[in-house]
Order: sequence, then structure tokens, then C-alpha cells
Amino acid sequence: MTDSEPAPVSPIDLSIDVARTFVDRARNFLLNEYRPKIELCLNELTDEQIWWRPNEQTNSIGNLVLHLCGNSRQWIVSGVGNTRDDRTREAEFACREIITRSALLALLQTTLFEVDEVLQNLDARTVLEERLIQGRNVTILHAIFHVTEHFSMHTGQIIMLTKIATNKDLRFYDVSTGVPVDRWHI
Repeated sequence: MTDSEPAPVSPIDLSIDVARTFVDRARNFLLNEYRPKIELCLNELTDEQIWWRPNEQTNSIGNLVLHLCGNSRQWIVSGVGNTRDDRTREAEFACREIITRSALLALLQTTLFEVDEVLQNLDARTVLEERLIQGRNVTILHAIFHVTEHFSMHTGQIIMLTKIATNKDLRFYDVSTGVPVDRWHI
């Protein structure tokens, strides 16, 4: 090997790098893509609109926020972070009382900051360790992937319900130049 050639990367180092990249990307999706979009939606709505539901077979935006927080705490804060799990999933959907927008925003932010703290401090070498979550043995990698995709799905539902309630384009992207530029950070 000459001085100009890079040192070979061991398979273990590569696996750790891939795991850390995966965890960091999940953190970015949760904190910097899904959270701001949900916050933008909540800020467009009245408390009554947040708790409106088209029918009894669907959930309100308020229920979805409670559900996302409960799910994330159970899978990441408790499951990955090894803390006590005190989730009552049914209560997330059964809630009909109006919890204010500001209280939901605070819950969402607090939850995601706790999730982020667990993920930030996670040793990437442990992603294939198993945890018992919702009665199943799953890897830490599985838990992180589950929460990320789960957040994505329900963020889309929250966006759709917000568009229905407000009858407006939320303008997440500026496409005036022909190349979409995100606006939810602006």
C-alpha cells in the first residue's frame, strides 16, 4: 500500500458506519422532516379542526399525534432505551376531549427530543441486539425502522386531513425554479 492509497476498511468498521448512517438518517427524518410538517399542519388548524374526524372509523389529527407519541415512546424511548413502558395504546384513539394545539405541539416536541436523545446516544454496534417490544423480539434496527416508517405514514394522513380541513395547499415545496426546494424549514 502506498501513501496515496486509502487504508482498507474492515467489514466491522463498514457495518458500524452503515448502522450509524442509518440511525442518523432516521433521526433527521423524525426531527427535521416529519416534525416540522406536523407542526405546520397543527399551526394551520383550530383546536376543533385538530380533533375533527370524518367518521367513527377514522382518527382525528389529535388522535394521530397522541398515537405517534405513544408509539415512539414505546418503541424507542422504552424499547431501545430500556426504560419502563407505560403506554396505553387504546387511550390514544379513544381520546375525544380537546387537547389544545399548544399542548399537542409540546408533547410532540418533547417526545421527539427524547427519541432523538436515545438514538443519538445509541452505540451503532448494538443495532442487531434484540429487544422485547409489544410482545415481540425485534432488533434495535427493526424498532428504528418501524418508528420512522410509522411516522411517515401518519404524517401523510395528518397532511391530508389538514388539506381537507383548510382547503388549501400547504406549500411544503417551492417549485418555481423547476427544482423542488423544501419550505417547511423556512
